[in-house]
Amino acid sequence: MTNAAAGSHDPGQIESIVAGRVARLTAGQLDCLRLVDQHLSSKEIAAELKISPHTVDQRVRGALHILGVDRRTQAARLVSLHCGPYQRLIHQPPYVEPGPATAQSDGTVSIQIRHADRAGGTGTAGFITEQRPASFRSSLQMPFATRSNPRNEMSVGQRLLWIVLIATGAAFSAGMYLAGLESLARLLNR
Repeated sequence: MTNAAAGSHDPGQIESIVAGRVARLTAGQLDCLRLVDQHLSSKEIAAELKISPHTVDQRVRGALHILGVDRRTQAARLVSLHCGPYQRLIHQPPYVEPGPATAQSDGTVSIQIRHADRAGGTGTAGFITEQRPASFRSSLQMPFATRSNPRNEMSVGQRLLWIVLIATGAAFSAGMYLAGLESLARLLNR
């Protein structure tokens, strides 16, 4: 809030005014400001919320107007103080009442338990199971966004390595194309 408004009210009134203003924010504005509080840029927020960066900026500007502050960090701090920090939703399956026990369920459970120790390892045929250890990570990050890594967090060295690899691949491909054309021309000239 501005200093002029803060000087004319006691702290309890200011708290009430700010809480009322935060309550007027839309769910989209709250989501954007919570991510601003995590120091994300508009592009990163847009990728996280699957909206355009322009929409993020519009929501933040609207929130600044409603809250009566000048900076997006001030607005994010107010939202964090009044609504708590942003917590990403984690899907939890609903509780299902256990049904009557059947003779078959014991066998199924024992098979699941028997195979649970191999999760993330290699099966008897040498195949890697679907579950991987939490520490699994490829040493070279892909140069494009993926579902598991929507943000580009490559270092300068990794970017330069990808540029060299792509340029080498393009030069090799062009050479192979020209060699193929030359071979075709020799065949046709016989």
